[in-house]
Amino acid sequence: MSQPNQGPNLKNDIRERSKIIKQHEDNLKFLNSQSNQIDESIFDMQVSLAKYHSNNVITSNCGNGAFHTEDETMEQILKKENSAAGVFSWLKGNAQTSNLTLTKDVVGVVATLGKVESDNVSRILSEFLGLETMLAMVCSSFEGINALEKYDTEGLINCNAGLHGIGSSIGKRINGRFVAISLEDLRPFVGDLVADDPQKKLAIPKPRLPNGECPPGFLDYAVNMIHLDSKHLSFVTGSGQGLRETLFYGLFSGLQIYKTRNEMLRALPCIGDGALSLDGGMIKRGGMFALGSRKDVEVKFPLILGGSDVPPKYTETEEAVRKLNWENSKLSADKHREQQLLEYRKGMFTRQT
Repeated sequence: MSQPNQGPNLKNDIRERSKIIKQHEDNLKFLNSQSNQIDESIFDMQVSLAKYHSNNVITSNCGNGAFHTEDETMEQILKKENSAAGVFSWLKGNAQTSNLTLTKDVVGVVATLGKVESDNVSRILSEFLGLETMLAMVCSSFEGINALEKYDTEGLINCNAGLHGIGSSIGKRINGRFVAISLEDLRPFVGDLVADDPQKKLAIPKPRLPNGECPPGFLDYAVNMIHLDSKHLSFVTGSGQGLRETLFYGLFSGLQIYKTRNEMLRALPCIGDGALSLDGGMIKRGGMFALGSRKDVEVKFPLILGGSDVPPKYTETEEAVRKLNWENSKLSADKHREQQLLEYRKGMFTRQT
């Protein structure tokens, strides 16, 4: 008995599948075009920001003629040559190794991602975090963490791969453990940002004593005392969040800063996530006090050199770059998904024709 003629049905099916594949291909072309346009816009804006910096050389001191610059912070990190931060900083400072795929997801070392207004603030925040955290490697995602360290079949570190392998190749062996932070795996701040604030500070309610008043001597929350430069202010994770609401909120949470130890102690009823005072007082968290003399951490946050005021146009450009970076990250996810769908459809088409 002869089989019925499937010719017309098969042709219709092939035509329909080809149409679907063409749609995915067109979607990819459109997404790539959009991404290229955004890349060009970001480049033009970054050139504009760079021109502002080159035309506004900032000089300053911190009242007593002493300040801690970005170069000094980097110098102190490089002295830790057998640390992951030291190896990474050496790689980024070397033209031949600055764009390694291994470190493409690394945002930087904690100490290099923010600045503060005074040496006192730099000292107390750096001491609070400790050297291990100040030297922590910050990655956009867990993918970046995985790239830093590889293991053999027995679970031991493969010293010939990852950051360890790079370190060995340049004569810098990484000793001991090091901290690595995945921004997308942190629990971010879920509130609002301060309206029209160029630094995108977090809108955290001020602490209140039982009588409803803000404690005398309260300066601000530590997370809002970090100054982000244009590059770090425009950075966003894949979910569209910045460094302040992810990294620095994760490190400091609701840590409060006071002028003096006495004022900090009088504010005990409203201190939950810890507090610091400019004269060296430290409360790790509610009920846990750090006593004794203060200790300088070799690696500190650099200071803002000069005033932090910038023209409105500059701030608008920074915000535009931030938004475009976020749009680009979403486009990248869309392109990846569309590519997977296209490959799946092509595979199905090949198997059934």
